[in-house]
Amino acid sequence: MKDLINGILKFQRDAFPARAKLFKNLAEHQSPRTLFISCSDSRLVPELVTQQEPGELFVIRNAGNIVPSYGLEASGETATVEYAVVALKVTDIVVCGHSNCGAMSAVANCTCMTHMPAVADWLRYADSARVVNEARSHESAAARIEAMVRENVIAQLANLQTHPSVRLALKEGRLALHGWYYDIESGAVDAYDHATGNFGALAGHPSARAAA
Repeated sequence: MKDLINGILKFQRDAFPARAKLFKNLAEHQSPRTLFISCSDSRLVPELVTQQEPGELFVIRNAGNIVPSYGLEASGETATVEYAVVALKVTDIVVCGHSNCGAMSAVANCTCMTHMPAVADWLRYADSARVVNEARSHESAAARIEAMVRENVIAQLANLQTHPSVRLALKEGRLALHGWYYDIESGAVDAYDHATGNFGALAGHPSARAAA
């Protein structure tokens, strides 16, 4: 707690004054353009990786960057996605997995998680990705886990499309879905290409060229 308290004091002393006008505007409203769905892993900080200021990202973080398919019982993720699309009118949703993901490692390795039953239940939302990943051959255990992370990103993009608010926004052409894979050690980001079904360097992705 000492580190957190010292961090708050430093924020109030150094960071806040430099952004006082920004925070004054944010006190009244927010208008993020992107919903960013990432893992809770402490090594992935969405605002740092994307170099965004407060108010620019609407963020969901959980174990394995998972979005359950739409169902009768709404989850926190379902409610947040709906709010982002309907109320905030975000134009983009990013699902971002990352290297050395503990959640996806557990899924890929079929790790026994009887000591964490809630986690085990949650990770079943990655079952479709696991089935696809297990049907393929991999050069090594590390390659199997990396592939699992990427397959899970694709699976969660598919889950998103079961949400009525997302489906409508996609049909009306006012929303785009993006899948990313972030490498912690190098800082590199690969993007999913919906046309080819493959991941490639973000710099060469069509969305990056359009933004340049």
